[in-house]
Amino acid sequence: MITAFVFIRTDTTQIPEAAEKISAIPGISEVYSVTGEWDLIAIARVREHEELADVVADRLSKVEGVVETTTHIAFRAYSRHDLEAAFSLGLS
Repeated sequence: MITAFVFIRTDTTQIPEAAEKISAIPGISEVYSVTGEWDLIAIARVREHEELADVVADRLSKVEGVVETTTHIAFRAYSRHDLEAAFSLGLS
C-alpha cells in the first residue's frame, strides 16, 4: 500500500466545493481543511505508483478550483493506530 499526502492550494472561494470533489475521487481516503500555506491536505492510498499518478495528476489536479499541489510519498508508518486499521481492512 502506497500512502501519499497531497498538499493543495485552491481558489479560496471554492475550498469546500473542491474538498468535496476531491474526497469523491477513488484512492483518496481523507481530505482535511487546514491552516497555513495550503488550503487542503488529501491522503491518497493506492496499491501501485501508477495509480497514484492517476489519482493525483489525472484527477485531483484537474478538480475545479485546484490551483497547485505538491505530493509527499510516505516511506513508513510509525503509528500503531494506522497499522491496526490497515490490517483490519485486510490490506497488506
